Amino acid sequence: MKKIAIGGGQGFWGDSPDAALHMLRHGDIQYMSCDYLAELTLSIMAKQQVKDPSKGFAPDFVSRILKEAGREAWQKGIRICTNAGGMNISGCVDAIHDWAAGEKMKGYKIGYVTGDNIKDKIPKLLKDGWTFPNFDYDGDFHDILDKIYNVNAYIGHEGIEGCLEQEADVVITGRAADSALFMAPLKHEFGWAADDWDNLARGIMAGHLLECGGQGAGGNYMYDWRSVPRMDELGFPIAELTEDRMEITKAPDCGGIICEQSLKEQFLYEVLDPANYLTPDVNVDISHATLTQVGDNRVRVGGIKGKPKPDTLKLCVGYHKGWKTVSMLSFAWPEAYEKAKYCGEVIMKKMKRLGMRADDVHISYIGLNSLHLGVADMSEETLKNLNECVLRIAVFSEDKKECAKIIPEISPLQLNGPPGASFFGGRAHVQEVMALWPTIIPRDAVKVESHILEVK
Repeated sequence: MKKIAIGGGQGFWGDSPDAALHMLRHGDIQYMSCDYLAELTLSIMAKQQVKDPSKGFAPDFVSRILKEAGREAWQKGIRICTNAGGMNISGCVDAIHDWAAGEKMKGYKIGYVTGDNIKDKIPKLLKDGWTFPNFDYDGDFHDILDKIYNVNAYIGHEGIEGCLEQEADVVITGRAADSALFMAPLKHEFGWAADDWDNLARGIMAGHLLECGGQGAGGNYMYDWRSVPRMDELGFPIAELTEDRMEITKAPDCGGIICEQSLKEQFLYEVLDPANYLTPDVNVDISHATLTQVGDNRVRVGGIKGKPKPDTLKLCVGYHKGWKTVSMLSFAWPEAYEKAKYCGEVIMKKMKRLGMRADDVHISYIGLNSLHLGVADMSEETLKNLNECVLRIAVFSEDKKECAKIIPEISPLQLNGPPGASFFGGRAHVQEVMALWPTIIPRDAVKVESHILEVK
């Protein structure tokens, strides 16, 4: 019976390459997919590209993975799919071609997928009456038109599969949906029909369990993080599929854990409705799915069903929202919180006298409520026994000058405020705030194309 094994090599831009390299060298896999793109990563890349047209992709895919083990992967016949192309697919392809040519890898085929970037189609869509409704809050899309950095659709498997059909050794995309990077090779290998919803759903969930890298193998593990062996050598998950079975495991001789609990956490990650998990390729139903431990670091996944894909695609619009500055002062016991709180009041009085017109000011105390906010334990006993407390003041404004007003008022409070203050994190700087406008577009607004570049 045919079996295809595919590994998850990266969970985000900046992830460690160690597990991917170990998997390529020691794992029994035919494919590896690497996910580099969080929602705002494309905006960061777009901003980089404005300053330097050669940037805008994830260069560490080439410098930290291909240069280390790309030749070995090619020799073993392991094919790699990745969305490392970001906002500059051609730049990423050129970097890969230069590497492969330098290695004299004649015949190496670089596949790349275009079509996710639809910024130039916005005027026509608006003219046709598309309103770009915001998923998160009310707002008029016209208000951000002159502030947009990037407009990228979450495309599905089709372009990736098209490259694999042309025998690509590596496939580069922009904003492909994370799970599509994994489902495309599986559909290609097993020959699933475009409307074989149950199998497509299995492929998507295989990708979903792998797309966050170490998070599916004991990283960021809430259930029992102390039980994860060799976290310093964390291995990433591998999905093994046949026509009727799916199991998740990992490469030999590496850390991490593959168990029901670790996979349950990843299984439900970012899934709003378990009966209707919408992706570009299929509407997935995991409401009756099963996870069963069948061996050491091996879990069988079953009960996944699929329904027809949606008529729309998710659209990621990144735009300039305004400016922020973040300042911090630390205080030590005794009365750490009381001193930090009083210091915050002093700063706000100064800002009022200076006429600062901020759109938002957020004050929190690191070590107390900066993460838990309104549900933090603020009991008298807790406050009294704090060993230390860091005052954090964040100011947001659409006017850059308003954010800057607070900066020179922070460091003087080391000597001009409550006792024991210590300047923390260095002098603040005004930073740009990039925001996400999450919306949808008609599927037919996107034209996906597959391309091949062969090293001669």
